[in-house]
Amino acid sequence: MTTRPAEQATVVHGLVLAGGASRRMGRDKAAMAFDGQPQLARAHELLSRHLREVFVSVRADQQDDPLRSGFPQVVDRVPADGGSAGPGGPIAGLLAAFDHAPGAAWLVVACDLPLLDDATIKTLLSERDPAAMATAFLSASDGLPEPLCALWEPRSAAALATHVAGGNHCPRKFLLRATAPAPRLLPARSTALANINTPEELAALLASP
Repeated sequence: MTTRPAEQATVVHGLVLAGGASRRMGRDKAAMAFDGQPQLARAHELLSRHLREVFVSVRADQQDDPLRSGFPQVVDRVPADGGSAGPGGPIAGLLAAFDHAPGAAWLVVACDLPLLDDATIKTLLSERDPAAMATAFLSASDGLPEPLCALWEPRSAAALATHVAGGNHCPRKFLLRATAPAPRLLPARSTALANINTPEELAALLASP
């Protein structure tokens, strides 16, 4: 692929999404331990092996959480009127990241990907298309774009804001609808992007060989 020199030189930061309420799990997924460390710490360490600066995405009320406060943070936007209205979920973390560093690309991962590995991160970086809105894997479960292990380019910031302004808070729908330019979509990875949302999914993971 052909990219302009300025696009090739764009810095890439890492972002671990850890602002969720973990309602379906019933406990904080970021603090759940795999391989002897909390998922949040594991994800941050993984990205830090490939990127110079890695941040943790949090809600405003999570800044002083004992686990999250140990990492550099990007805090979700707080509405100007002090109310609770506004985008929530992963897209809020993305918008806050672009507020923090508008000229950077962001390699974003959810904190609840216990099987995420170095090879997957390396593939995202090596297959990155800076001329696209984002570079993302297809999901092994449904074949749709996976926005929560993806590399988002600076050009997507304004389009994401427009997406949210139209009442759409789903980053996957953004990737499905984006056409100018379209995201670069990579083949699915069988297990690395499996996320754990419920006690049943956790039990199945722990029982697997």
